[in-house]
Amino acid sequence: MLTIKSTVRSIIVLLIAGILGACNTLSSVDQPQNIVIENAQAPVSFADYDPRIGFKGGESFGGLGTKNKKAKYRADYIYNSSMKPDSAQYKNYSDNPIKQVIAEPVSTFSLDMDTASYANSRRFISTGRMPHPDAVRVEEFINYFPEASNEKLIPLSDSPFAATYELTPSPWNADKVLLRVNIKANDVILDQLPPSNLVFLIDTSGSMYGPDRLDLLKQSLKLLVNKLRPVDKVSIVTYAGEAGVALEPTSGRNKAKILAAIDKLEAGGSTAGGEGIKLAYKMAESSQINGGINRILLATDGDFNVGINSTEELKAFVIAKKEKGITLSTLGFGDDNLNDAMMVQIADAGNGNYGYIDSLKEAQKVLQQEMNATLVTVAKDAKAQIEFNPQEVLEYRQIGYEKRQLKQEDFNNDKVDAGDIGAGKKVTVLYELTLAGGRPSIDPLRYQVNKTTVPITSKSGEFAFLKLRWKAPQDKKSKLVSLPIKKKALVSSFEQAGIETRFIAAVAAYGQKLRHNPELSQISYQQIVSWADQAKGKDPQGYRSEFVQLVKKTATLEDKKN
Repeated sequence: MLTIKSTVRSIIVLLIAGILGACNTLSSVDQPQNIVIENAQAPVSFADYDPRIGFKGGESFGGLGTKNKKAKYRADYIYNSSMKPDSAQYKNYSDNPIKQVIAEPVSTFSLDMDTASYANSRRFISTGRMPHPDAVRVEEFINYFPEASNEKLIPLSDSPFAATYELTPSPWNADKVLLRVNIKANDVILDQLPPSNLVFLIDTSGSMYGPDRLDLLKQSLKLLVNKLRPVDKVSIVTYAGEAGVALEPTSGRNKAKILAAIDKLEAGGSTAGGEGIKLAYKMAESSQINGGINRILLATDGDFNVGINSTEELKAFVIAKKEKGITLSTLGFGDDNLNDAMMVQIADAGNGNYGYIDSLKEAQKVLQQEMNATLVTVAKDAKAQIEFNPQEVLEYRQIGYEKRQLKQEDFNNDKVDAGDIGAGKKVTVLYELTLAGGRPSIDPLRYQVNKTTVPITSKSGEFAFLKLRWKAPQDKKSKLVSLPIKKKALVSSFEQAGIETRFIAAVAAYGQKLRHNPELSQISYQQIVSWADQAKGKDPQGYRSEFVQLVKKTATLEDKKN
């Protein structure tokens, strides 16, 4: 009897030890890993990028019971994804350097704008995490916000553009001056838009399961569907384990059919993104509208693992199709496996925009309020060039636009691709300048001729000269327009600058600080809050007030780290 009891006790002990061992094995799976950063060396702590909450046994998702085979797959996927490290990918772009006007008087760049970086970084901060510096592209921060004042713009004759500018002492460096240039494209009213041939290319792979992914994507696309006219056509292509057509080209008159097709979308399988893109372009070509809008909207977390899966392959494919009149925009969803690096590059290659959707409010901004700018191109291959007057400016540094830099000779070369500007789109450009007589950041060169001794009396009232070059949507030859930036636009103090300049300066300071730019090391988040809070202006959608709260939350996160 004693032997039997001893044997039973031994078995129980062994069972308990086995269970504990299994638990330890499970917990060891979730180990710190590094985020994949293109061209970047510094690893990122896994602790800063928590994975999604895992599936708990016995739960069901989306009203599907666990006996359902598809529901069981989804539950298993979510559980496994909670064990995966964050594999989000961001491309590294080094900050633009300070340049001497005497050596490099001209700044040239592609005139285009996305806003994804701000929305994605906001998502990080809102969930209590600091964004990786490479996730922050400052030009996408400063171009996120609608105008908050009735700022007077100067029409640029024989062009679809109007512009304005202002100069103010920098709030973060007493030795510098900020130059803000605003360029706005003409808008069009909805009834005057050309007919649209839109293909929704939707990632329905397993990684897209969840309320912040496919569920949000479906709600977002419905907002755009509600704006469709009878002359517009929509197709839906999906990709997971394989690509398929979820909706043949359908008139915007038949909204119920389009919405029903969106409602049927479900997530599951691997990610045959390359096959999906091929099929989407095939659909776009089959119903292409001459003189109309022919655009693919790719909605995904960017996780391509079947078919064409290298960014360079995708870019080459998209560029070739762009030449046939079909453009591509991207909409990013999700967090831990977001391939931001790929999304931004193929949107650029496809002459489209890249937006990140973290909420239904953001979807309304991108797909309703900014629909014209997203879909209708008023100027293609748009380039900007600013030449600085060496009599007035010693140095300059462009804030942001690192991924859009062009060579000086590219400006007049119509074969060099550049950005497309959508209807009503406002683009803000910001420079930090050292004026003549100020303290330069770079020592003068010993053996170079001092070009500032050359008399330029006729241009002495100018700080710089802005030139824009673009092509009409159907043209192959570019046009040119210019605008002198005059010295009289310099205000005597930062407090006297207009609200647009002051608010954008605060946003630029915030973005640079998130990128760990040493220029902003001595500026606190509290100071940035003060600058922004005093320059909110008209803010009907609350974007500027939200920014102030976001900076306050960032200050709290920074305090916790310290």
